Amino acid sequence: MTPQLSAVRQDSVVVAAPGRLHLGFMDPGSGVGRRFGGVGLTLDGVGTRVCATRADGVEAAGPQERRVLRALDLLREVTGVRRGIRVVVTQAIPEHAGLGSGTQLALAVGCAFAKTFGLALTPRDVAALLDRGGRSGIGIGAFEHGGFLVDGGRGASDAPPPITSRIEFPEAWRVLLILHPGAQGLHGAAEKAAFRALPPFPEARAAHLCRLVMMSLLPALAERDLFEFGRAVNELQRIVGDHFAPAQGGRFASALVARALARLEAEGVSCVGQSSWGPTGFAVVESEAVAAKAVDTLEQQFAGAGLSFEIARGRNRGGEIALQPARAAGVSAAHRAR
Repeated sequence: MTPQLSAVRQDSVVVAAPGRLHLGFMDPGSGVGRRFGGVGLTLDGVGTRVCATRADGVEAAGPQERRVLRALDLLREVTGVRRGIRVVVTQAIPEHAGLGSGTQLALAVGCAFAKTFGLALTPRDVAALLDRGGRSGIGIGAFEHGGFLVDGGRGASDAPPPITSRIEFPEAWRVLLILHPGAQGLHGAAEKAAFRALPPFPEARAAHLCRLVMMSLLPALAERDLFEFGRAVNELQRIVGDHFAPAQGGRFASALVARALARLEAEGVSCVGQSSWGPTGFAVVESEAVAAKAVDTLEQQFAGAGLSFEIARGRNRGGEIALQPARAAGVSAAHRAR
């Protein structure tokens, strides 16, 4: 069924999609009929932002232009809306760094397209149309709700995994991101091949991780107990990281990031890990001051090594969709699609 177009015309649509940490899967197998089951956190200050306006043709500019054009072509095909649109990416999550770049770009472009033409498409609808959320629902949940999220894994349907738990992330806690510019985690065909090649995930181990998340990690977060939260996250990271080690060359994708995480643990940081396939590492600490001190320590030890460090907050709200006059949206000249 082709969505109906609204008669209302907007000058421009701006969509901001937040980045996320993916802390791991509870059950990469399917012993109970559902597979994966992700755990993750929405990030504030790390995200993708796009501005869309109606145009004569299909245009895109800014970072990841080709991905934008592919998404627009698919959206026009599946919705039957053949009108022109111009999309400019004014901020983008680094590609293949483990922060959700692909899903958030797709959601931003898809929601901007839907809002521009008055289509009744939810973010979850957009994700399904653009083939996002095949393994994890965390990126979709981050856009819809924000906060700390758990999804229920992929079932028998083609629908993205449902969000089964959402908890507000403490305002005072900070997330230290350890970035390895130039390095990339597994993605695309290599990622699919890695999943096929990995051994089956033991059911007893999956049962342990489900219990760990439900009876340790989430209660500790609800009670603002960073030590117990960190202990649970670290165990989840250890078990999942060791399972994926044959595909990514070790528990962590980047040896440099692994060294930085080890230094933080030696300094007493209780919650560290890698997001998704990496190479981005993270640490959760109790305050801005502690995060700043940790950054100073890492910058001294790893000066010139090729790492960079950022301090982020958890984000307890989802993505944002706003209407703006075109002159106020900061739109630069777009490149017309060939």
